[in-house]
Amino acid sequence: MNLPLIRPSQRAVSVMNCRFCHTPLTHTFVDLGMSPLCESYISQEQLNQMEPFYPLHVFVCENCFLVQLDEFVSPEEIFSEYAYFSSYADTWLQHAKTYTEQIVERLDLHQNSFVVEVASNDGYLLQYFVEKGIPCLGVEPAANVAQAAIEKGVPTRIEFFGVASARQMAAEGLRADLIVGNNVLAQVPDLNDFIGGLKILLKPDGVTTIEFPHLMCLVAENQFDTIYHEHFSYFSWITAEKIFAAHGLTLFDVEELSTHGGSLRIYGRHTEDDSKPISKRAIKLRQRELAAGLNDTTYYSAFAEQVKETKRKLLEFLIDARREGKTIAGYGAPGKGNTLLNYCGIRTDFIEYTVDRNPYKQGKFLPGTRIPIYHPDKIRETRPDYVVILPWNFKDEIMRQNAFIREWGGRFVVPIPEVQVL
Repeated sequence: MNLPLIRPSQRAVSVMNCRFCHTPLTHTFVDLGMSPLCESYISQEQLNQMEPFYPLHVFVCENCFLVQLDEFVSPEEIFSEYAYFSSYADTWLQHAKTYTEQIVERLDLHQNSFVVEVASNDGYLLQYFVEKGIPCLGVEPAANVAQAAIEKGVPTRIEFFGVASARQMAAEGLRADLIVGNNVLAQVPDLNDFIGGLKILLKPDGVTTIEFPHLMCLVAENQFDTIYHEHFSYFSWITAEKIFAAHGLTLFDVEELSTHGGSLRIYGRHTEDDSKPISKRAIKLRQRELAAGLNDTTYYSAFAEQVKETKRKLLEFLIDARREGKTIAGYGAPGKGNTLLNYCGIRTDFIEYTVDRNPYKQGKFLPGTRIPIYHPDKIRETRPDYVVILPWNFKDEIMRQNAFIREWGGRFVVPIPEVQVL
């Protein structure tokens, strides 16, 4: 039987639509090839089993300029059991404690106030509100992580947050004076449902603060390793403004933070609440982003080549070091590290092992690369020549904790924004 010839232009092409404004996506931001889920660590028993890989192809919407990945795996599959526990990073705990002190004073929170954190993880933040006697509630979908929070005395609901859960909580009289969301907005595939939930749950004069890595920093500092399947979207201020405004929430203030390589903490209120004027900081950031061209697809087009050059430089360093007979270990097993290693094709032929303070990850293997994960004591035992810091956003803390590698002439390697040997 003769089959009709189908030319490439005639084939059906699946076009992804923007998860906020539903515009068809045609502009590539960066294509990092195929990669496994970055938090799906491999057990010893799974080493000989097949592992699924999915495209890491990132687009930018030409209408609202939301940078985004397609949803290949449901949030239920990713987050029902999660390997990331926030409390294992000392600097992140200090960040949370400092925020608590500042926001309690700024909003005059007290024992009659009510605070909700969405994606509350292991209680790393709300524990400080509990200490102050301020009523609070965490909402966390990962049961294993939520249990750690409950054991700390942090009341926690095990569920995904959105319009349905917000309505249920509001019906129970649990509307909030403050809703906190730290590093969760990127992990929400249905943005309209999530932000619609914030609108419902927030008291008429309440405030929501949301933290997320700033897209402008991602581009400027070449932070492509923060792209992975668990992060569905990447935000600028101007795009966040549009999304929140569409749900009746006005962003009235912003802080620029050093966390995660450069983040924004945005402050939102009900649009009809005119008691909180838009700050000069918010106006200036908007002007700065517009001046840089974040409302033009041209701004996003050069990023892909930048990423390729970083890959070349890292591989050159590792190849030269191994040819010289040097030994190389990793520090940390973060999601960003798995993107970096899989994109660059770095396996045990370059990095023999990595270590992590999180007992949940110890004894397992990194997804895709199958690099083994040990307790941090392994570094002192094996005395590697180089230690590659994969969670580079915590490099200062990690270098302080592991300064002993200088005893045998060991050196630290930071791979982003480009290779630095310290």
